[in-house]
Amino acid sequence: MHAQTADPFRIHQRIPEKMQLLPFGSIRPEGWLKAQLQQDLNGFLGHLDSLAPDLILKDDIYGKDRLTRKVKSKELGALGEGGDWQVQFLWWNSETQGNWWDGYIRSAILTQDPYHLKRVKTHIDRILATQDADGYLGIYDKELRYKFDNENGELWSKATLLRGLLAWYEYSRDPAVLKAVERAVKNVMDNYPINRSHPFYSIKPNVGGLSHGLAFTDVLESLYRINGNKSLLEYALFCYKDFSNQTLNEDAQYSKLLQKDLPLKGHGVHTYEHLRSLAAACYASGSPELAKAMDNFLYKISQTTTATGGPVGDEWIGGGKADATNRGYEYCSLHELMHSYTELYLKSGQNSFADKAERLFLNAAQGARHPEKSCIAYLKTDNSYFMTGGLNGDTSVKTQTRYKYSPVHQDAAVCCVPNAGRITPYYIQNMWLKEKDALVATLFGPNELKTTINGKPVSIREETSFPNNQTIRFIVNGADANFTLKIRKPAWAKAVTVDQPAVQTDDFIIIRKKWKGQQVITIEFKSELETEKDLNGEYFFTYGPLVLAHPLAGISKQTKTFPLPGYADLAYQPENLVIYRYQPGQPVQSTTQPGQFTVTLVNSKTGQPEPVTLEPVGKTILRQVTFKDQEK
Repeated sequence: MHAQTADPFRIHQRIPEKMQLLPFGSIRPEGWLKAQLQQDLNGFLGHLDSLAPDLILKDDIYGKDRLTRKVKSKELGALGEGGDWQVQFLWWNSETQGNWWDGYIRSAILTQDPYHLKRVKTHIDRILATQDADGYLGIYDKELRYKFDNENGELWSKATLLRGLLAWYEYSRDPAVLKAVERAVKNVMDNYPINRSHPFYSIKPNVGGLSHGLAFTDVLESLYRINGNKSLLEYALFCYKDFSNQTLNEDAQYSKLLQKDLPLKGHGVHTYEHLRSLAAACYASGSPELAKAMDNFLYKISQTTTATGGPVGDEWIGGGKADATNRGYEYCSLHELMHSYTELYLKSGQNSFADKAERLFLNAAQGARHPEKSCIAYLKTDNSYFMTGGLNGDTSVKTQTRYKYSPVHQDAAVCCVPNAGRITPYYIQNMWLKEKDALVATLFGPNELKTTINGKPVSIREETSFPNNQTIRFIVNGADANFTLKIRKPAWAKAVTVDQPAVQTDDFIIIRKKWKGQQVITIEFKSELETEKDLNGEYFFTYGPLVLAHPLAGISKQTKTFPLPGYADLAYQPENLVIYRYQPGQPVQSTTQPGQFTVTLVNSKTGQPEPVTLEPVGKTILRQVTFKDQEK
């Protein structure tokens, strides 16, 4: 059989994952990472149910308010018209609740905050009490579940719910939680039997919850890593196969990925989360055809990625490539693409995926959070000159409100705020991985790892102010344990110094020994100020893992307040907008202020060169990140 006619979904030989995730909670954040989690718990993450009570407190969608044929409308927290539009999206509150609880559960575990842990445990018990005798956990009454020929949230509502339950199980080791998840997954597999059903069939090609439901592969893979049931991986392959064989307007379908030059067009968050579903299918099957589709998919995503790592989609990708000024990225997409990159790193061990995840999290994601107040931008551009609702000050679309800061964004959709609560816990979970008898430091930042290896307890504390400083102290307490410590060598590092004997490869610093008592390893990554170009040939500046920006002074305005004191929607406009150009060859220099730099840029109004301050994107609200060539 020729390759072009081979069945791309045929199982050749399953490819084992290169590395292993450690149980959630094994890695505890310290320093700024812990502070960010605590800020979120004290802010929008810990109070979202009070800020949007209609969507969370007043809709027990997984319990007594499950959807039936009699339900024709529901408060969804989004702009829209009545009728079919609302019926189509009646699953929406399950996404808000499921993703919010996922981030909340994980943040409570990572901070060990007693108040929030107690709330989480109450929620877990309440959810488990909604499980039917046949194992069903979900949002539909018996007359509706598994009986769809159009848009629905069956698998999506389960994915958002079960991801959080699995995180709690890994932390608590409560067998009742694992049993509940296993029964819920079996209920899906019984009602959508493998290769004998079509869970992704729709009579209409434009779907939301239905295609989001492909993320159910997250649950299948996570559960497999716990119980080793290989049928779960085969079911993940089946999900991607059925998704690909339906008539849907989705970028990640196999036949579209074969067309390398067909640009991405769909709803950004769907596209970027589907990357890891394809990866699940690829590794479950060992299919060379799916591997080729993966390569094409990654190329396409590279064409929609901005300098800060943000994947454009505002909210549709629309066939266009990334643009620092004219294309925004959604916070949902930031989380989903970072999650996809960490899954690909776990599977392949290729450092490029860790580099991409790191750039996205430390730059685009931090730069779409308000640096001081508890609110985030639903949509954000690299060059962010205005945050007044529309794209960089545009007022032509009256219903466009997403370019602003809010702790809820209920006038658009309460999807990005929950994902902003998820992204930091998911980054932390992937800071350490396991590879045979090695512990691998993959994503850097202050944390402490506690685990066992070869039956011996091990703790490793990572002392650092990374990314602002690229020196890291690893304090190892090994208790006579034999294991290998591997430390990722990031692409931005120009050189590495280690204060004790180590083997250095292109990808890792490797220390193999018997660890006794407490030992300290200090590693310094040498980084330089660099000038890079984006897809449109515009210049931008980096220092190590950080993308730099020229911060713009802005005038803030409260556009909405909430019954809960201290929360508001905020809009920003520039005091005096000046857009700069860059004359290639101009040096960038450090200032006396740590993390701050100056470069000579050309003022587009006066045509004169001026010294301009640069600082990390994550510290900015309004900013200019990319600079056109003064000579062009």
